Amino acid sequence: MDTFTFNPHCFTIASYEKRFIMGAILGVFFHFIGGFASGSFYMPYKKVKGWSWESFWIVGGLFSWLIVPPLAAYLTVPGFMDIIRGSSSTVISTTFLMGILWGIGGLTYGLGVRYLGVALGSSIILGLCSVFGALVPSIYYYFNPKDGKDTIADLVGSTWGQFVLLGLLLCIVGITISGKAGTMRDKELVVEKTDTDTHATEFKVTLGLILAVISGVLSACFSFGIEAGASMGEAANNAWKAANPGQGEFLFRNNVIFVVILWGGLATNFIWCMILNARNKSFGDYTDKKTPLLRNYIFCAVAGTTWFLQFFFYGMGESKLGNGASSWILHMSFIILVANMWGIISNEWKGVGKKTRNTIIIGIATIILSVIVVGYGNNLHEKLIEKQKNITTYVGTGSKL
Repeated sequence: MDTFTFNPHCFTIASYEKRFIMGAILGVFFHFIGGFASGSFYMPYKKVKGWSWESFWIVGGLFSWLIVPPLAAYLTVPGFMDIIRGSSSTVISTTFLMGILWGIGGLTYGLGVRYLGVALGSSIILGLCSVFGALVPSIYYYFNPKDGKDTIADLVGSTWGQFVLLGLLLCIVGITISGKAGTMRDKELVVEKTDTDTHATEFKVTLGLILAVISGVLSACFSFGIEAGASMGEAANNAWKAANPGQGEFLFRNNVIFVVILWGGLATNFIWCMILNARNKSFGDYTDKKTPLLRNYIFCAVAGTTWFLQFFFYGMGESKLGNGASSWILHMSFIILVANMWGIISNEWKGVGKKTRNTIIIGIATIILSVIVVGYGNNLHEKLIEKQKNITTYVGTGSKL
C-alpha cells in the first residue's frame, strides 16, 4: 500500500518539475521577444522624412500609449474596462502616477545621453534602471509584506535569491564593460574625424550623472507601476482561471495594468512634445504635403506598435516566471543585447581596433551569462514553491510522502 501511494506522488512531482522547467524556458523566450521589440522599435523612425523629432515621437507615442494598449487588452482580457472601473481610486492614481514618473525618466534619458555620450550615458541609465527596477519592489515588500511577493530578505537568505542577485551583479558588470567598449569606440572614431567635422559632444559629467541617476530611477517606475496595479492583474487572472480551471496562470493578466500606466506616460510625453512643437514651430509637420505624409504615419505606427510589444511580451514572461526581479533583469538584459546587435548589423563597430572589439564581445557575453544565472535562480525558486505546495497538499490529504 505504501508503495502504491508513493509512486503516483513521485510522478506528480516529476511532472510539476518538467512543467516549470518548460515554463521558465517560455518565460525567458517571451522576455527575449520583448527585448527584441524594445531594442528594435526606433528603426522605423529612421525612415520618417522631413519631421522634427517631437512630431514623429508623439505620433508614434499615440500608438504606443493610447491606441495599441487598450486594443491589446480588449483582445486578451475580457471586461478589462470593468476591472479598471472596479479598482480603487488609490490603485488607479498610484499606477497612473508611476506612469507619469516613468515618462519623465524617458525624457531625461535623452538629456543624460547628450551630456555623457551614447555609450556611457545609456550604460549608466540602463544599469541604474536594472538595479532599481529589480530591488526596490523587494525592499518595499520587506517593509510592507504581501503574500506571494518576494522581499529583499528572501533574495539574500535563499539559494535561488542569491543566484538572482548574482545575475543582477553580472548584468551590471556586463553593462559597464559594454559602456567602456562604447567609450573606446567613440575615442577611436573621433581620431579619424577631420578638423572640418562640425560634430561636437557636450560632455558635462556632473550634470550628465545627475540626469542619468534621475532617469535610471524614474525609468524603473514602470516596474513599480506593475506592482501598484497588481490587484487589477490579479482580478484578470482570477477571472480567467475561474473560466479555465487547471490551465495555470493567465499569460495576459498584466495587459490591463499597462493601459493605466501608459496613460501616465502619454500625459508626460504629450505635454513635452507639444511644448517642443510650439518652441520649434513644428506643428505644421503633421499636415506638411512636402513630406511623404502617409509613409511617415505608417512608419510611426509601426514604431509605436513595436514599442508596446516589449511590454506585451514582458507581461507574458513575468506570468511564466512569476518573479518581478528576474523578469525585470531579463527584460533589461535582452534590450541591451538587441541594441548591440543592431549596432553590429549597422556597422557601428566597423573600423575599431581589436581591443575595442574584444571588449564589446566580453560585455555581451557577460550579459548573456547574467541571463542564464537569473533564469537558473528563478527555476530553483519556482520548483521550491511548487514542491512546498505539493507537500502541503499531500500532508493535508493524509497521503504518504
